[in-house]
Formats: sequence, structure tokens, C-alpha cells
Amino acid sequence: MLQRPDPFDAKCPTRQVLDRIGDRWAVLILISLERETMRFNALRRRIEAISQKMLSQTLKSLERDGLIDRKVFATVPVTVEYSLTPLGRTLSQTVHALTLWAETHIGEVEAAQQRYDRGEATPEAAATPPR
Repeated sequence: MLQRPDPFDAKCPTRQVLDRIGDRWAVLILISLERETMRFNALRRRIEAISQKMLSQTLKSLERDGLIDRKVFATVPVTVEYSLTPLGRTLSQTVHALTLWAETHIGEVEAAQQRYDRGEATPEAAATPPR
């Protein structure tokens, strides 16, 4: 019988995929490529604060995982374009849903952070009677 993957096991391949897509740079690259094919420098300009090294490493990892496609054109200088693969498109739908959730609930998250920073209990915790 085939055993179901256990992402809590450090050696589980599922965990490696979750680690990759949980990376903030990977998510931002996937969001960027969801709309259009982009060149390296266009991605770097689009994603503020990402270093050239981190962008290059993340792109290589996403390409290795089959999520993005890298096309090289024999020009001077060489032109390289990145786009989502069909597999990457299936993941970008999920990432898009997470982005919408973040955009919808950012006000609540910021309010919770401010309450936490002031040392206040959350409204839910204050309303819950002790056990």
C-alpha cells in the first residue's frame, strides 16, 4: 500500500515543495509571471528589495521544480525570458488566492499586530471565559 506523504517529516519531498512555495521571493516571482513573460531585470525591478543573487537562485529553483520555463535567445547581449509552465500555472492559482486573502484581511492583521505590540489581548481571547 502506498504511504501518504508526511510533510512534517524533514525528508519528505512534499515538505521540500512546501518550503519552496512558502518562500517569499518564490511567491512574488510566481505572482509576477502569472500575468506575463518577463526578463530577469524586469523581474528585479518589479520585486523591490530582491538581490540579483537571490533572484537568480530562486529562478533556478523554480525552474528545477518545473514551475517556470527559461528561454534563452541568441542576441548580443543574450536575452533570457521567464514564464510559468502549465504546472506553474496550477500553482499560481493557489498563490493568487493567498494574495487575495492577504489583500482582503490586511487591515485585520495590522490591527492584531498593533494590539499585540501594545500588550493587549485579542478581542476573541478577551471574550472567551477561562476554563
